[in-house]
Amino acid sequence: MNWNVKDIEVFETEKEYIDTAVIPVVPIDFSPEIKTSAAQTEFISLLTFHLERQFKGRMIMTPVFTYLMGRTEEKTGELQEWGSRLKDSGVKHVFFLTSDSSWKKSEQQLNDQLIWVPSIPLEHLDEQYKHSIMEDQVKQLLNIIVQKWQKNS
Repeated sequence: MNWNVKDIEVFETEKEYIDTAVIPVVPIDFSPEIKTSAAQTEFISLLTFHLERQFKGRMIMTPVFTYLMGRTEEKTGELQEWGSRLKDSGVKHVFFLTSDSSWKKSEQQLNDQLIWVPSIPLEHLDEQYKHSIMEDQVKQLLNIIVQKWQKNS
């Protein structure tokens, strides 16, 4: 389920079946790292698109949590707040999905909710190949998510 009025209406009526929220976490940068920032955003966006398709009816994708690159430690509390509010609303599992390895420093503070996936450069791939790669990534992600569901149940 995506963050749009139609899906949120379903979310509100079917809340007991939708137990997981995924917060895509991407850096923004306007300096020489702008290309890295854009590549991570493209990768995480495409990955969450495929993840949502795989788990439609069980998982809701929130809007993207963006932050200035290099500010992960400052933003950890804010990300925790997003997770807390989702849990307060009845969501059982909250995962933060990112390609920015600097979040790994905050992994312990994020209570095993962080899922770090190394970004794959997509800019030179044709659309069909991009989607094929994303399907493979989702299969790997599926195992991680199931393990975290079992661990947190």
